[in-house]
Amino acid sequence: MENKDQQGKLNIQLSDEIAQGTYSNLAVISHSPAEFVVDFVRVMPGIPKAPVKARIILTPEHAKRLLMALQDNIKKYETINGSIKIPDGNPQNYPTNFGSSSGMA
Repeated sequence: MENKDQQGKLNIQLSDEIAQGTYSNLAVISHSPAEFVVDFVRVMPGIPKAPVKARIILTPEHAKRLLMALQDNIKKYETINGSIKIPDGNPQNYPTNFGSSSGMA
């Protein structure tokens, strides 16, 4: 029989490789009736191709749970750090040129 302290707990394993994380500065989201697909992309200045670094496939129910968890965490973050500013106020307008195509040292 399972210990009461362990009931309802999920043992999440994190490999060393995954623990390093993957940087992404753009997410592209698409959906079908059965699933949501989130492609995490890394856009770099002066590079015409932006590789997908990770693709996460979610059920609609899990996508909604993710949305709620993100909203909760953003609220907590902004309570401590102040409002997160979107430069033009529209999160759909994503800068792809980083303001310049020439590098500086």
